[in-house]
Amino acid sequence: MAQGDRAAQTVRYRITVRGTVQGVGYRPFIYNLARSCGISGSVQNAGRGVIVEAEGPPAAVHRFLEQVRSDRPRLARVDEVTWESLPPAGYTGFAITASQAGGEIEALVPPDVGLCPDCARETFDPADRHYHYPFTNCTNCGPRFTIVRELPYDRPKTSMSVFPMCLDCTREYHDPTDRRFHAQPVACPVCGPAVELVDGQGRSLPGKWTEICWELLGQGKILALKSLGGFHLACDAHNPAALRELRRRKGRAAKPFAVMARDLETVARYCHLDQAERELLTSPQAPIVVLRRRPEARLPGELAPGLQTLGVMLPYTPLHFLLFRGPFDLLVMTSGNYSELPLAKDNDRALEELGGIADAFLWHNREIVNRCDDSLAAVMDGEIQLFRRSRGYVPAPVPVPTGDGPVVLGIGGEMKNTFCLLKKGRAFVSQHIGELDSIEGEENLFHSLSNFQRLLDIKAEVVGYDLHPDYRSSRLAEKVPAVARFAVQHHHAHLASCLADNGLDERAIGVILDGTGYGPDGTLWGFEVLTGDYLDFEREMHLAPVPLPGGEAAVRQPWRTAVAYLLTGLGTEGERVAGERFGTRGRELDVVCQMVRRGFNAPLSAGCGRLFDAVAALTGVCTRNSYEGQAAIELGELVLDDDQGRKLPPYPYSIEQKVILPFGIIAGVVEDLAQGVDAGVIATRFHNTVLAMVRDAVRRVGAATGLKTVALSGGTWQNRYLFLRAREALRADGFRVLTHKQVPANDGGLCLGQAVIAYRRWKQCV
Repeated sequence: MAQGDRAAQTVRYRITVRGTVQGVGYRPFIYNLARSCGISGSVQNAGRGVIVEAEGPPAAVHRFLEQVRSDRPRLARVDEVTWESLPPAGYTGFAITASQAGGEIEALVPPDVGLCPDCARETFDPADRHYHYPFTNCTNCGPRFTIVRELPYDRPKTSMSVFPMCLDCTREYHDPTDRRFHAQPVACPVCGPAVELVDGQGRSLPGKWTEICWELLGQGKILALKSLGGFHLACDAHNPAALRELRRRKGRAAKPFAVMARDLETVARYCHLDQAERELLTSPQAPIVVLRRRPEARLPGELAPGLQTLGVMLPYTPLHFLLFRGPFDLLVMTSGNYSELPLAKDNDRALEELGGIADAFLWHNREIVNRCDDSLAAVMDGEIQLFRRSRGYVPAPVPVPTGDGPVVLGIGGEMKNTFCLLKKGRAFVSQHIGELDSIEGEENLFHSLSNFQRLLDIKAEVVGYDLHPDYRSSRLAEKVPAVARFAVQHHHAHLASCLADNGLDERAIGVILDGTGYGPDGTLWGFEVLTGDYLDFEREMHLAPVPLPGGEAAVRQPWRTAVAYLLTGLGTEGERVAGERFGTRGRELDVVCQMVRRGFNAPLSAGCGRLFDAVAALTGVCTRNSYEGQAAIELGELVLDDDQGRKLPPYPYSIEQKVILPFGIIAGVVEDLAQGVDAGVIATRFHNTVLAMVRDAVRRVGAATGLKTVALSGGTWQNRYLFLRAREALRADGFRVLTHKQVPANDGGLCLGQAVIAYRRWKQCV
């Protein structure tokens, strides 16, 4: 056949694949697909994704293109496939070529992934060279985000660059048919990272690390363990004395501990499990999953004081799996930090910060570039609800209905802080940063923001921040160089976050229930029925405000808020009940009553969380919050979630104009307490009342505005009973109900709302 005839029967396409396509085995997938289709060309990583040159007979190239569009490796996420036709280049084979540097970065770094079945099998195969190696990984599992410094995602740009590969690892790394082909963290005992066990002063402990760890844990000792994104603090979950000591040393009085279980069978012994929860536990993301404990399971109360639930995860690294080859089926695996400080990630800092907590340290010499805490989730009616979005999910972007324009930063809130970088319709929400009420918290935010911007090769140009003038996050926003800054009201950001999470750009009713958010009127909001979109909002209805005696002191001590509700709603009778319920506090009670009467150091608050606090304190469930939301969580745990509970009548309330008056609730609770009604019944009636108030308010706002879409956001919606029953009731009323899917309903999703609002306001100005 003549050269011209052959050329006429050959086509060449340049295909660009954008999305999470680096570090997930995408190039070997393309290589093997090209060979099976009988085409020539090349594939390479580039800043904008993966670039494929495909040349061959038209039918073969078209078949190849269709499979590129329809198929992908398990961990890949393909956002866009584009192609252009080019003159044939005369390729004679298919090759994987060196990464292409330069240009605008659009490729995405994949999240860290739990150990895959193949690597787990090799880790415990005596005949395999990875036998008992704590860092076994391949293209389908292992660290990604936590080790990468910049794109393209290649080994020299990760913390694995200091570990030259041995001949065996090099062979696997360069073999396109091997599942370790271009797995950047690939390693083995000959050439990779190594673990070391040291005592509390950093002195090496000789011997087999697994056996020494088992011995220490059996003695009730506390172990600091370096994992993928930072340190864990571990101890025997069956040892009450060890749990009490960990709480004392860590400064964590009552906040529940997360646990790691040996396997699914172990989890099923202690907790109820449905299929969706099983799938979430064993997913590549491997988050902590909040499960209902089995009443017959004998676990120490110190694990989760006052709660009937338990946060459980499964081993997700070889190191974890090796640790569970010993005598323990359940270990506490809580964040390696003191109180609310950032997670420790570096060996020297861990020794300094955790030296007063841990008796020994199991660490390794692979640097953690990006700190990343465990994610936390629950399954509600078969749907995953993220409470903390971090390891396993970050930095995968959230697609949002915005277009071209500047890079926008939503800097987040004060509690459960995350930040968001918005670029061309993709919202990159950061890992969990945590609390900002310390120098270390501020440093964590700026360090993580700097890493994110370098990784994406972008700089924030517009900033959205919380309206509260005293938030550290708002003050920190001023330090970010930007061409424009926009203050965003807290609950408006929640509404916008839920809309963006669902990919919608329309006006909706927002039912925003949380603890505290600063309102434009200078009061503290938190039980809000809004109407709004990405540009503005209207406050349609809200809870009646009450004084918050002592401000933040009342948040820490719910009994103070209970006194405020009693005096505001019941007057003299309320003062008598306050003395009856809290009289043992003596002079302190007198001072709080004076604050309420005079309005001195008692800012007005209309927060849903504060109403929960008041009822929890009145019933004796919780009078002091040692962690955020404790009173509300413990009250929610008492709800009778059965047919009888759902039929319990709500307490009285009323709506006058735009104000929801809850004082009938307080009177009803007081009456029930006087009659000796069980706390579970009171808690259930209270929850039913909150549901009734929400439903009533939404019906009225819907009738007045004609809006039929309702967005539920704010931390209160993490309450399983409220969430499921409200969604059911509002749907029955004919509303379309939006809930969070990809970011938390709590303040961990606030930054997304700030970013889309700031973008829309910038666009209106230009």
